[in-house]
Amino acid sequence: MRFTRSPLRKRPFAMLECPGLPGDYLLMQRLLLLLVACLSLLSSVRAGEVVVIPIKGEITKAQFFFLRRGLKEAEAAKADAVILDMDTYGGELNAATDMLEALFSTTIPTITYIDTNAGSAGALVALSTRRIFMAPVSAIGAAAPVMAGGQDLPSTMQDKVVSYFSGYFRSAADKNGYDPSIAEAFISKDAEVKIGTYYHPKGTLLTLSSQEAAQVINGKHLLASGIADSLPDLLTKAGLNGAIHRIEPTGFETLAFWLTTLAPLLLLGGIVGVYIELKVGGFGMAGFVAALCFLLFFFGSYVAGLAGWEVAVLFAIGLTLIISEIAIHPGTIIPGLIGLLLVGTAVIWAMMDRYPHESLIPTSEMLKWPLINLGITVFLACIAIPIITRYLPNTPLFNVIALARMQVRGPSFSEKTVDSPVRLSVGESGVALSILRPSGNARFGDAIVDVITRGEFIEPASPIRVLAIEGSRIVVARAA
Repeated sequence: MRFTRSPLRKRPFAMLECPGLPGDYLLMQRLLLLLVACLSLLSSVRAGEVVVIPIKGEITKAQFFFLRRGLKEAEAAKADAVILDMDTYGGELNAATDMLEALFSTTIPTITYIDTNAGSAGALVALSTRRIFMAPVSAIGAAAPVMAGGQDLPSTMQDKVVSYFSGYFRSAADKNGYDPSIAEAFISKDAEVKIGTYYHPKGTLLTLSSQEAAQVINGKHLLASGIADSLPDLLTKAGLNGAIHRIEPTGFETLAFWLTTLAPLLLLGGIVGVYIELKVGGFGMAGFVAALCFLLFFFGSYVAGLAGWEVAVLFAIGLTLIISEIAIHPGTIIPGLIGLLLVGTAVIWAMMDRYPHESLIPTSEMLKWPLINLGITVFLACIAIPIITRYLPNTPLFNVIALARMQVRGPSFSEKTVDSPVRLSVGESGVALSILRPSGNARFGDAIVDVITRGEFIEPASPIRVLAIEGSRIVVARAA
């Protein structure tokens, strides 16, 4: 390979048809497998356990990611039940509706233990579980939407938001067997509640204490299934016998929000980094950036509860097949196609919200956002790669990416590589001008041409001969 500026400025990347040493790419694979090993240790739920997921503080998108991950771990392990240990004054209603859909998607029985608050958005999350238990001193309700700073919404906006989200509250209550009028009264001042002897008039938001929520009217609890002094007491009253397994937030949930939001850019960085690395050879800065982007992409998907560690393994296998197709046995096609299929499947799977009980065949709704993100990535890559090919070799950054340790010692080659087809014949002899690893350039008479080996590495100044001419590809081997 030649790293002098004159030929590269004339034909950027033209002489580099294949990557450098395949062994260098083991570092990328090892990084991926290290991530897989770390992620596999994070899930320790066992069958027959009762999984406790704390919902503490403000309801946010990060809380939703944490809940979704916990639900999928519990479902995959066939846990007996999931208990939300809740103490929140509320938060983002959009995040609460996402949590509602996650709770509706799981097949594991769900219970909320309110200790001590389930206010605003927390009330909606509690209604999304199949049963509610409350601590002796606790409350649920008062879910009127407000602005981020706590101010009331403008009148028209208030009416629209209340109308929209009250539908979520009513549907959550109705699905889990609660009275929809109670759910609506949590969010709307214009709703009244008449259930047997219990009456709540219009004009104020409904808030229920534990004693009010657990009272029995006409043989049925008003809202809560009972009052429990603690989680073990709740297990007894709910008829659960499994051991308690508490899942704690990893602290990366907020990071996962940004990583999943920036997923198309992370994929773009990985693709462009791999492309540059294949063109330059070795394992340098571009390879490191590509590995980092892919690691962050899959790590974000795991923490966000979108996919498990298996997608990283699938991606690593596919990437290995693609690199082997390019570097070790070019032209065989099948390993490369299989690798592309595995990589594409892993990328889409990593962005797809699928629960363990659902079919392996994804629905159109599951595929919608992954395909949109992948489309954005492909579009940006089609723009970025030609620009990089045209301008990167003319910049000082190229000398940083093309590691100095890989440059060939000796005088620069001033000759230009030929741009027109060269008439060579099989068996013709020449000399390698750059390292053929496995691609590079060679001299045949007065012409300098791009050549490629069958996978062997040939040092500069070594005699070579033409093995085959395949279209524009000149395949060579070391001469005897």
